Amino acid sequence: MRQIIFATGNQGKVKEVQAIMADMDVEVLSLKQAGISVDIEENGTTFEENAVIKAKEIAKLTDAVVLADDSGLEIDYLNKEPGIYSARYLGEDTPYTEKNRIILERMSGVETEKRTARFICAMAAVFPDGSVITTTGIMEGVIAYEIKGENGFGYDPIFYLPEYSMTSAQISSEEKNKISHRGKALQLMKAEFLKKWQ
Repeated sequence: MRQIIFATGNQGKVKEVQAIMADMDVEVLSLKQAGISVDIEENGTTFEENAVIKAKEIAKLTDAVVLADDSGLEIDYLNKEPGIYSARYLGEDTPYTEKNRIILERMSGVETEKRTARFICAMAAVFPDGSVITTTGIMEGVIAYEIKGENGFGYDPIFYLPEYSMTSAQISSEEKNKISHRGKALQLMKAEFLKKWQ
């Protein structure tokens, strides 16, 4: 069985990857499960650059395939903030409940047409032979008027999906894996893995 080390400490993300890769003969491990502890400076200017930086750094420490993602929320009205700084936005230790509340405050009075936003996810895989593959997934939506939903994590409770009439924290994880930015990037990556491992 092949091992894929997913370069994250976020258990929510690990579960998503494990669910999508469940029908492949692979074992997906988090950094912690792989016994890797490292501080990586993500100094890229795009989601893709940051994903590649992370994957390459971890790949130096293992012979397994390394998968890394960089994802975030772009809000058009806020000049594409928080963007690549989504995790560090308003301070790395600021809880998302607080980040979400502040974003809603900043969007107060903004009409629906101007609340457009998207989640973007770039994935990078680094293989033991040094080759690198990247994929990108996007999920379009609007910023909600209030925080809603218990599923998901991060900015999900304020990201409203008009076609579902709910936030991405209100839809089931199965549904979310089909339509989410990470789900789309992962499905593309899964296709690349299948091609490479045939």
